[in-house]
Amino acid sequence: MSRQYNVHLKKILIPFLFSLLLILPEKSIAATKHEIYLPNTQYELNVYRIYGNKPGKTLLIIGGIQGDEPGGYLAADLYADMSLERGNLIVVPRANFYSILLNQRGPSGDMNRKFTDSSIKDYDSKIVLVLKRLIAESDYLLNLHDGLGFYSTKWEGDIRNPLRYGQSIIADADIFYSKRNKKTLYLGDLARKVAKKVNEHINNPGFHFHFNNHMTSSPDTPHIEQRKSATYYSLTDHEIPAFGIETSKNIPSVKLRIKFQTMVINAFMKEFDIIPENPRIYLDPPLLKYLVLSINDSLPVVVFNQKRLILQKGDSIEISHIEANYERGLSVDILKMGTKNDYRKKFVVDEPTSIIVRKDNYKCGEIQVLLASQKEDHLFVKSVDVIPKVEYLVLEVNGIKRVFYNNERLQVIKGDKIKIIDLITNPSGFKDTTVNFLGFVGDKGNNSGNDRGYIINTARDVWKKYSTDGKGNQYRIVVSNKSKNIGQIFIDLMEPELYYLVVKHNGKEGVCYDNGKVIRALYNDYIEIADLRTNIADNSGVKVNFRGYIHGDDGEDRKRIIRLDGNLQKRYSLDKKGKEYEILVTREGLLIGKVIVEIG
Repeated sequence: MSRQYNVHLKKILIPFLFSLLLILPEKSIAATKHEIYLPNTQYELNVYRIYGNKPGKTLLIIGGIQGDEPGGYLAADLYADMSLERGNLIVVPRANFYSILLNQRGPSGDMNRKFTDSSIKDYDSKIVLVLKRLIAESDYLLNLHDGLGFYSTKWEGDIRNPLRYGQSIIADADIFYSKRNKKTLYLGDLARKVAKKVNEHINNPGFHFHFNNHMTSSPDTPHIEQRKSATYYSLTDHEIPAFGIETSKNIPSVKLRIKFQTMVINAFMKEFDIIPENPRIYLDPPLLKYLVLSINDSLPVVVFNQKRLILQKGDSIEISHIEANYERGLSVDILKMGTKNDYRKKFVVDEPTSIIVRKDNYKCGEIQVLLASQKEDHLFVKSVDVIPKVEYLVLEVNGIKRVFYNNERLQVIKGDKIKIIDLITNPSGFKDTTVNFLGFVGDKGNNSGNDRGYIINTARDVWKKYSTDGKGNQYRIVVSNKSKNIGQIFIDLMEPELYYLVVKHNGKEGVCYDNGKVIRALYNDYIEIADLRTNIADNSGVKVNFRGYIHGDDGEDRKRIIRLDGNLQKRYSLDKKGKEYEILVTREGLLIGKVIVEIG
């Protein structure tokens, strides 16, 4: 029933991975694994397994088990792209994709009430079976929801009372004894600790989180229905800590609900010692760029959002790719045909229709399908008669994919790394198209002028004489077909710049020293370079070196305690007497800035 796609091993190839695990079983190798269940249906279930660089516990995050709770499934989405330093995640952003498409709690009933009844045989039960397997592999569970109102331990009104769920961390017990592991789970203490940490960063007390003990096993519980839920199943059958995270539907901003969800998830991850390496936050409005589709099984073509597709009556179409600013939660609905999700299915078109593209239940694009009255109106074109038009280039800038339309301008800092990933033309499929970064040679032995796939270091890999300004500040990426230029984007290289260093002197609070400023200290004082600010995103590739302080070969002196005494190397001092030193900030060999240290 399951198919596995997009296995991305960040360190080594699969065969070597298995052999290495046999040799070094205590080591963990970072990887991300994507599994798809019920593919190409409106119930499609995507599971993302993220393994950290170091071994640790496994947290299962489930979103979208009820389809009208976007705060939950959109928050879960953010963790499917996370890299981990320690521990593991299993992320199911959209447990009930069909209910999300319909924006309903559950068209076949509440999926979160189906973890005890195995007699029902439908798509929900197939998904629940997968979720049960994932729970069995996990050490913790967080089930993400949006709930009505605001939970309160006392009755304050219809919206804020003990029977409401919003802004609460729910557990099925305060204390639970695990017979299997012979230990007590203090669920309430953990939830209260997380809520306290999160609430410190929420200014509005009305939006604070509270621990909500459902006392699900108790005969006096007002929440008997929770005995059929994922958290209760996890706690009682597998004896793992399980919590429901509820943000309030009465908070109108979905973005704010997502923020609250991530704050709680991050706090739990810290308690579970699951350490993120590279979380990514992306909350732009969903927008379709284009569809790739085949007509009558011919070569695929690209049709852009809001364009018209002209067909002959009886033509078949099959959509093979959706390009949008999100990767997950996308579906295609060809009106009056198929189901809510017609992705990768072939249909014969006998009447005008529309292709609707949705991100979850949000419409993010539409293409009208019209029938031609004359044969010459047909979409088909002969490639020999057509010069392709560049729609956009896909570049990777410092590891992040970005899309640039023809003639668009990209600003980067010298030292940023650019990789040309893909080219989209209309029509597509032209083999004689090259993409050339003018001023860069990828293969010096065979300069074909095609620079796709090479990592271009903008500090050292580009030639100034080929820059458009002759000064090494402006370059072009040119797209050519049969030696004719058909498109381009412009690259502006900006100088890296140091704004200031944050330096602690003799253990006191950090002081900001601007580029070129002087730190005055006494002999035997000690300093620590605590932080810095530059115009470079995340200070990527930046090194800070106290010239004259010798500790190793990496040249990085941030967070080190540097004693200003005779152990400093005088030959590196500016005066050669050990009275004046430089703290140099560099990137890829380029000097960004410096601060002087004078020792009195």
